[in-house]
Amino acid sequence: MKEKLKKIIHHLKTKKVAYGDARYVFNTNQSIAVKGQTVEAISQSDDMGIGIRVIVDGCWGFAATSSLADEDLIKTANLAVKIARASALTKKVEVQLAKVKPYIDNYCTKYKEDPFLTPVDEKLELLFKITDTLRVNKAVKLAEANMNFFRTKKIFCSTEGACIEQEIVESGGGYTATAVAGGEVQKRSYPASHRGDYACAGYEYIRQMGLLENAERVADEAAALLKAPDCPATDTTVIITGSQMALQVHESCGHPAELDRVLGTEISLAGGSFMTLDKLGSFRYGSPIVNIVIDSTAEGGLGSFGYDDEGIKASRSHVIKEGIIVGYLTSRETAPVIKSVSNGCMRADGWNSIPLIRMTNLNLEPGEWEYDDLIADTKDGILLDTNKSWSIDDKRLNFQFGTEIAWQIKSGKIGQMYKNPVYTGMTPEFWNNCDAICNKKHWHIWGIPSCGKGEPKQTAHVAHGTSPARFNNVTVGVSK
Repeated sequence: MKEKLKKIIHHLKTKKVAYGDARYVFNTNQSIAVKGQTVEAISQSDDMGIGIRVIVDGCWGFAATSSLADEDLIKTANLAVKIARASALTKKVEVQLAKVKPYIDNYCTKYKEDPFLTPVDEKLELLFKITDTLRVNKAVKLAEANMNFFRTKKIFCSTEGACIEQEIVESGGGYTATAVAGGEVQKRSYPASHRGDYACAGYEYIRQMGLLENAERVADEAAALLKAPDCPATDTTVIITGSQMALQVHESCGHPAELDRVLGTEISLAGGSFMTLDKLGSFRYGSPIVNIVIDSTAEGGLGSFGYDDEGIKASRSHVIKEGIIVGYLTSRETAPVIKSVSNGCMRADGWNSIPLIRMTNLNLEPGEWEYDDLIADTKDGILLDTNKSWSIDDKRLNFQFGTEIAWQIKSGKIGQMYKNPVYTGMTPEFWNNCDAICNKKHWHIWGIPSCGKGEPKQTAHVAHGTSPARFNNVTVGVSK
């Protein structure tokens, strides 16, 4: 396959392209889902092909094919060139790429157990044990559990001399208990909502997630929510747990820090951004304890890799440093706008998609607090856990999040359970009210395999390292 890509690159050079790359991708996905004692779905699929990008006359051209025949690869390369020339008829500015070192390298996810070699029967046995345990509580009328596994093999070659092979292995899953009584429906999820938690790891990750060990508690909380009072509407201090903090970071920092959104060249799905270029280096996004980094080197993070889909080596850099906006998620094309180099955020969700700026691991750095000390230090507030809903405007400023569950904090102790909580805020005001973040012991990288962007839509696997954090003067209410 590497030789086929090199032939494509040689052909592109004969076409006098300003730049060209060819990317081979072989994706394998296994998905297992159960509902009660019924298998909802078992599937395993393979998908492979080659995508070719070129710059001709100052414009991009892209074409892709699932045929690996030499003549079809040459036709596809010629089509990419033709598309670039057609695009140049309407160009306003020429594409300029930041200079990079062309790497020749191999990279593979570190893992102990190949998830595709673990028998499906063993996976089903665990999922059924989970749903059985959830349904021991008679209030739980629906118990659902799932696992998903991914293997992606890539080879990237460019006209600049790069030749990179990668193998990324990802594993994860989760479950939900839905309790029903009369006209009331409540649910609890573990270890997070929206199909659980994921990592760049093998089946050993499933074993260490504590799935079965937490099932009884999750079911009991779902049932208890049926009788819990509604969350009170008030302005108060809130402590937000790690999995909900992950979505908070994702929506209010990750998307607005994508430089293509800032520049207005991408607005699909997540809109534009309030983090405009005039704010770089000076705007106070959050309090001085808020540090948010983009880090594709973090071991086990779902957004970790060796190189992005432009051949940029994985790296770590600040987006927010001591509360100030200091960076963006960039590509080779956008980085020169801020007089920088790419921090390796260009990724595509397959061989037939053109790379876009995507989050990798966008992490809120841990603080200094022990979780118990943080609770004890809070005289009056609300503890919010596990995402249920989200809404944010097209500049990523005004937001509302709903969580599955909340608890009253009174005189430093966790008390009354609440149902249907929501909280609202304006992004900079909210983050400037952050006065405490828990330490590394309570920090976890939450994997999200469903981030959407682009048109046609692409789905990226991203992650957010977070620990519980406290915010003052937050408007909290109830959602029906």
